[in-house]
Amino acid sequence: MRKQECVAMLLAGGQGSRLSGLTRIRAKPAVSFCGKYRIIDFTLSNCSNSQINTVGVLTQYKPFLLNSYIGLGSAWDLDNPYGGVHILPPFLSEKKGSWYNGTANAVYQNYEFIDYYDPEYVIILSGDHVYKMDYTLMLKFHKEKNSEITIATIEVRWEETSRFGILSVDNNERVTKFSEKPAQTDSNLASMGVYIFNWSTLKQALVADSTDSQSQNDFGHNIIPQQLKEAKRVYAYKFQGYWRDVGTIESYYQANMESLRAGHFLNIFDPKFRIFSNEDILPPHFVGSTAVIENSLVCNGCIVHGKVSNSILAPGVYVGKGVQIKDSLLLPYTKVHEGSMVGKTIVGEKAEIMRYCIIGTEAEKALDQEGITVIEDNQMIPIGTVIKAGKSI
Repeated sequence: MRKQECVAMLLAGGQGSRLSGLTRIRAKPAVSFCGKYRIIDFTLSNCSNSQINTVGVLTQYKPFLLNSYIGLGSAWDLDNPYGGVHILPPFLSEKKGSWYNGTANAVYQNYEFIDYYDPEYVIILSGDHVYKMDYTLMLKFHKEKNSEITIATIEVRWEETSRFGILSVDNNERVTKFSEKPAQTDSNLASMGVYIFNWSTLKQALVADSTDSQSQNDFGHNIIPQQLKEAKRVYAYKFQGYWRDVGTIESYYQANMESLRAGHFLNIFDPKFRIFSNEDILPPHFVGSTAVIENSLVCNGCIVHGKVSNSILAPGVYVGKGVQIKDSLLLPYTKVHEGSMVGKTIVGEKAEIMRYCIIGTEAEKALDQEGITVIEDNQMIPIGTVIKAGKSI
């Protein structure tokens, strides 16, 4: 075993209930994103691009599809003999064992995994955020500040501050206040859910938290506020790139659609910071003589005979003749048959829309102010069905 400078603990056990039917059979980090990717691809790719090669993936809710997708981590070049990717579900031992009770408890239950590698630093990550980040820059900041805990932050809109952990900092970027999802605040500097701890500091904090019967065992609610009370050196690293929490249907849809904009910050085409995925090996997409494609992403294995505009077609999607797809996300292996219209809709994996259906807003009339329609994974929509905008089926 080789001692690691930094070990990553990737929290990937979220149920994702706000993503409706997209997480009925899979964990949120395993949900399709931007065509060929899964949400967790971004965090795993960040680790790979940051030369962090020891990653513990903490799973809990519906873990099978996520575990099989990650495998040994070879798709992200993380299958190395000195660390690699390790799937870490809850387990039972003589002394302890239960479902993970919170983010901090999940890491605490895997205390021995971290201790095995005896790192100087531990980076805590989330598997359900979409962003590109070089963690080595954050670690450099952590060292320069002689910090014990560093929190990656980003400015959010004031009306969204109640969704996040909010920080106040002094002129030296040292954190003076942290409030988890406050109703009112005088700051819009939000935690990204990315933390770097000195392992010695984290070890002490987790052990103390585990003995507190009143604790929610959560980093935002408990660990960070308690460490501030103890006057630990906590600093805010201000991230300048693109970051999105895709925990709701609206944020998930918008983040996908943003990737269609020219010059978008996420830039999945950047060869210097690639996003890797363990996608299925499929033939090239086929565009038929009756097809029209405008401002859209079309992945491998797709067959397109209809009109597709401002939309994303994930691998293996079928679009029949006379079909109109607009402002929509078609997840892997969906089928839309002859004459159907789909507007501002998320169509779940392996769902099938039969002939002459109208789903969501009629494709040629799709409007921003109308709601997002969601078709769950594996649904079959019968011939001639009309589903109004904003419905979930």
